[in-house]
Amino acid sequence: MNGKVAKEDLDSRVFDTLNIILLAICTIIIVVPLWNVIISSFSSGRALAEGGFIFWSPEFSLENYRAVFNDPSIWQAFFISVSKTTIGVVTHVFFCAMVGYGLSKKYIRGRKLYVAMGVITMFFSGGMIPTYLLIKSLGLLNSFWVYIIPALFSFYDVVILMNFFRNVPDSLEESAKIDGAGDWHIFLKIFIPLSMPAMATIALFNGVGQWNDFMTTKLYITDQSLYPLQMMLYEIIVQSQTQSMQNIGGSAVIETTTKGVQLATIVITTLPIVLIYPILQRYFISGMMLGAVKE
Repeated sequence: MNGKVAKEDLDSRVFDTLNIILLAICTIIIVVPLWNVIISSFSSGRALAEGGFIFWSPEFSLENYRAVFNDPSIWQAFFISVSKTTIGVVTHVFFCAMVGYGLSKKYIRGRKLYVAMGVITMFFSGGMIPTYLLIKSLGLLNSFWVYIIPALFSFYDVVILMNFFRNVPDSLEESAKIDGAGDWHIFLKIFIPLSMPAMATIALFNGVGQWNDFMTTKLYITDQSLYPLQMMLYEIIVQSQTQSMQNIGGSAVIETTTKGVQLATIVITTLPIVLIYPILQRYFISGMMLGAVKE
């Protein structure tokens, strides 16, 4: 018996050691490039031209960030990114919650049909050209609302919320109805507060997607005043690559300065998500467990 316990302890220690080694390797693979990007964004053009550093720059400079923030189009793009992410997340979560609340009720007529239709859209879409024609017919080309309206609904998020709402005891809703509460009151005052972990998880998913999205701009927007930060970053990278090709054999300082601006823009566009994630992490973990346990 003692031998069996000793063997289990040894297996456990070996498993823990391998886990620690694997996680340490994964952490290094993720953290080192990210740290190098941050350090390089604070490096002078000469230090970037000479290269050869990973963890610490030999010559720090704020010129890259000064060049980014002196560009007025960056501030306009930042305003568009914040606006579309904030409005998009709020409307998306609320709209999906309304649909999920309705589909969670067994007495809703045609509920199975609606669910089946939603599941089909998770596997099949109309494709890029029909979607473009639909957006055009709706008059959303070169409109800020092209960021909001097509992203209002996601059946995947509806399924998460629907499963969460099903776990709310029916007696809670029946008690509220006995006290005279209507469906809107029950939804807003009972189900929404109880579903904060699920809604925070969906908000994080949708927020990251909205913040990082530049394909919507590339497909439907030509007005540069509606460009978000990610599209500006894309434009900066494309333009710098073109300049690099034109400057082969020319001044290395021009190329490295452009590279520094690229890195500074990458840090600026990534920073808001990095700051928000720890705040939502506690909701994110519990929200990811939704639907995993069936009773």
